[in-house]
Amino acid sequence: MTTTSKHIEPGTPEAAASVLKRLATRAMGLTGADIERIVRQARLKARREKRSIRFDDLEEGIRMDRPQVPYDLRWRFAIHEAGHAVVHHALRLGPIHGLNIDTPGGGGYSQLGFTASGSDTLGYREDMLAMLMAGRAAEQIVVGAISSGSGGTEDSDLARATRLALAMERSLGFGAVQPLLYRDDKDPTAVLDSNPDLAARIHARLEKALARAVDVLGENRDRLDALIKALFDAQAMDGGAVTQLLRQGDRKAEN
Repeated sequence: MTTTSKHIEPGTPEAAASVLKRLATRAMGLTGADIERIVRQARLKARREKRSIRFDDLEEGIRMDRPQVPYDLRWRFAIHEAGHAVVHHALRLGPIHGLNIDTPGGGGYSQLGFTASGSDTLGYREDMLAMLMAGRAAEQIVVGAISSGSGGTEDSDLARATRLALAMERSLGFGAVQPLLYRDDKDPTAVLDSNPDLAARIHARLEKALARAVDVLGENRDRLDALIKALFDAQAMDGGAVTQLLRQGDRKAEN
């Protein structure tokens, strides 16, 4: 089956929006101060050359602001972020806004939107857990070894998954023990360290989510491999490009 992409006329609002999406995707992981400096430098360059600022000036500024990601890290980042995107798409969690692995020292970035289907149910939260564990699952499947990329910081995949699983047990009413009691756990580490039984239940939820992510990626291996290659080559993909690639896999699966 062949697909055609929509032609966008230069100079139209649609073209401008497309350019902004590409820039936003390329700039994922940069701070506001970084962006301000890059824009200022691009303006100075355009003034020196007596012309208007161009998309290429900004993209070049973003790329030059970052050293080249080593080949092996770039490949692992692509695997990890593609895993998140494939599971997110397969479980219909919402729109994908962009993926970026052009972020040395900080891993990759996924911009994923979330849409609760119907109501915020236990099943929806379990889908979220599977998506959070999907980067780790993808590394396990493709490389056969897991890096520390899913953990290590309080905003990491593993930290977010742990906090979500803890909330499911203690404040969202989905717990296996006294589910109707609400607890406001401001320090998850202290709570888990002082309660081995609770920690065991949280760990079991995370193991189940990881196993489910492995299953989903195994069922969608062609999509995973295609997205890994595309993301490795491009280093940054906006949501439209990611979604188009994944939907092509959907159509192939239906035929």
